[in-house]
Amino acid sequence: MITTVVFDLDDTLYDEIEYCKSGFKAVAEFLATLPETRPPSMGEGKAPPAERISAVLWEQFTAGNRTKTFNSALDELGLSYDDELIGELIEIYRNHSPKISLPQDSRDVLCELSTKYTLALLTDGFLPAQQLKVSALGIEKYFKSIVYTEQLGRECWKPSPAGFEKIMQTLKVEAEDMAYVADNEKKDFIAPNKLGFSTIQLIRAARIHRTISGEPGASAQYTICEISQLSGLLEKL
Repeated sequence: MITTVVFDLDDTLYDEIEYCKSGFKAVAEFLATLPETRPPSMGEGKAPPAERISAVLWEQFTAGNRTKTFNSALDELGLSYDDELIGELIEIYRNHSPKISLPQDSRDVLCELSTKYTLALLTDGFLPAQQLKVSALGIEKYFKSIVYTEQLGRECWKPSPAGFEKIMQTLKVEAEDMAYVADNEKKDFIAPNKLGFSTIQLIRAARIHRTISGEPGASAQYTICEISQLSGLLEKL
């Protein structure tokens, strides 16, 4: 019998793409104020508007450039940069206060499930970015335990079992009484499958990570396409 439901954050409770848009906007607003990034052809006091910079960043990202987005966008815009500036842009992206909101269907599910189950949150990613996301979404109140794997050490990011084991110890619950809801087959379900959780993949239409792993034990045991389907599935487990 399931007593505890553990949620992933990004692309599970909200569309991570909205966070990316928010981060690119913050970076664009910063770049638009920097005289040293202006190419000579633009003349003194003229920089690309933030909207133009943000649009180019978004074009690079949606074209599949997920590792050199800033470099490629600045090249396209004709803006000068060095490694120090790229590092600064990464920090702005990770430390900005995101303009994201919790979808109503996610809020409804969290409200309903919190009256029936103990809820926990387990999320990978750099701090304070993940903490700022949780704060912006206003979801702390739903969870009895929140584990940011970055606080346990980078080696504890999924597929490490460390975060799952931390929640089990904190809540004093056995794996067979737990379900894990997440999106990314490449890393999310390997550890909870081995530990004995019930695992559920939520396939959001706008999800970023679409890779099918193919590795043994990587697939979730159950799949849903709408978070509103979760309550009914849990009742059957």
